[in-house]
Amino acid sequence: MSARRRTTLRAVAAATAVVALAAGCSNANSGADKGGGAARGVLTLGKPDGPQTNNSNPFLNTSAGAVLGYRYMIYEPLAMTNMIKPTEKADPWLASEWAWEDNFTKVTFTLDERAKWADGKPLTAADVEYTFNLLKKHSALNWNGIPFDGIAVEDGKVVLTFEESQFVNQNKIIQTFIVPKHIWEKVKNPETWPNRNPVGSGPYKLKTFTPQTTTLTATPSYWNGTTKVKELRYTAYNDNSAATTALATGKVEWSFVFMPNHKQLFIDKDPDNHQLWFPSGLGIHGLWFNTARKPFDNPALRRAMAMVVDRKAIHIQAQATLYPEITNPTGIPLPAGEPFLAPEYQDATTKPDVAGAKKVLDEAGFTLSGGVLKDPGGKPVKLTFTDPAGWNDYITGLAIIKDNIKELGIDAKVKTQTAEAWGADVANGNFDATLHWTNSGATPYDMYQNIMDGAILQPIGKNSQQGNFGRFKSPEATAALKEYANATGDAARTKALNTIQKIFVEEAPVIPTAAAPIGAEYSTKNWIGWPTEANPYAPPQHTQPTALEIVLNLKPSSK
Repeated sequence: MSARRRTTLRAVAAATAVVALAAGCSNANSGADKGGGAARGVLTLGKPDGPQTNNSNPFLNTSAGAVLGYRYMIYEPLAMTNMIKPTEKADPWLASEWAWEDNFTKVTFTLDERAKWADGKPLTAADVEYTFNLLKKHSALNWNGIPFDGIAVEDGKVVLTFEESQFVNQNKIIQTFIVPKHIWEKVKNPETWPNRNPVGSGPYKLKTFTPQTTTLTATPSYWNGTTKVKELRYTAYNDNSAATTALATGKVEWSFVFMPNHKQLFIDKDPDNHQLWFPSGLGIHGLWFNTARKPFDNPALRRAMAMVVDRKAIHIQAQATLYPEITNPTGIPLPAGEPFLAPEYQDATTKPDVAGAKKVLDEAGFTLSGGVLKDPGGKPVKLTFTDPAGWNDYITGLAIIKDNIKELGIDAKVKTQTAEAWGADVANGNFDATLHWTNSGATPYDMYQNIMDGAILQPIGKNSQQGNFGRFKSPEATAALKEYANATGDAARTKALNTIQKIFVEEAPVIPTAAAPIGAEYSTKNWIGWPTEANPYAPPQHTQPTALEIVLNLKPSSK
């Protein structure tokens, strides 16, 4: 965002406040149906993730606060970055300024002296120091895997020092949630604490929680201004269909849900107000293999499967062309990622190659007998795909992949779960293969690190918050990722990234299926000020850190 735009937002924040929420029961949303939501200060939001468990721990990505996105309304970061423009300078938030030194091994934060907690206590450097020490001590909460070293307060400023360059972690560090020391220091086990009465510095506090609907209400004493949106209602729908219906009828005003026919199902229901925007970053959706399970530990099998997946069919049939198509085997989304492509993959494509895949399998000792593929030990190759029930894009994508790999003699079945059970299984490595997203960042590093970094590798059965859900083990990939992160110049980074791409293509720990959009559907009937392609001040998705920035930019519609 430009400096002028940032300044404008700050001014608006002093006079407005904003929100992300979810639709509750029909009577609770009657105002939204009649166009009265803004008049009552209510914004409704929904998501197809099924019933939630009462957990508002902001550091747990499986908590209701994370899944629904309301953690961003309660807890605030030191600075706010724009994921669709990650190289732009971040917007100051709890920190009024910060400075990096010594090849990104030291950063000093100056805090905004106005900041305070929702209970009225001041937010100080001691809170920031405590938060970073909390993450340093508890790896389960440090889901970005930041290698914290020195953490100190000097002359009222917070100073972090690191043993190695944090070039690749700049945005992650400045976006860290800050929590109140006077509350969290009394918690015996913060890694499992459900935090059912969350106190943050943000403009909202939790009012009520049920498995279906979570309601947040505005905090009158918000340090950064007053809020126009007085209440946020988040509803957890059982599937995409129910969430789509809620959007189409106006019960939900803000959501991220896949629609196989978005024009007919959503836009045409209210052409003047129903809008969507699906920008993408440098992350992807893909089929993650559990490489700790046989025979999926064999890179030849994974690569052969990657060679036959029809991305064009997935783009059209599973994703209704909403998600940008993946056309390069490196998985790097194009054209945004073109500057990062290794020379050997400049002209590579993802066009299905069944004959080539069969050759790869044959050379690796696999045999095809009676239409059944057998591994080098003579066992038939079978696998189960898992994803949440109701996630239509993923389920349709799995069906397409299932048909694609049948051409190689591989038998697959699709198993659906609740979103909560699936999330736990993915984190613990309890799956054969699953469609899942990756991290995104200013370069493809974040995507690859999320998939292949041995530094975050956890054994089967141990929860992995940081990624490498497929338990991929490659010392060469881990070394190249580290070289990229610690490089002091572009030439060294390019060399390391080229190596990373080669390993990814040849060993296929994940089959890229689509660029990951950071999009959303929303209505301008009651609220205006949403980010758009013409005004891309933030990605519109409500489960991103910039959701609060969007809420603070909304104002009632005059319609």
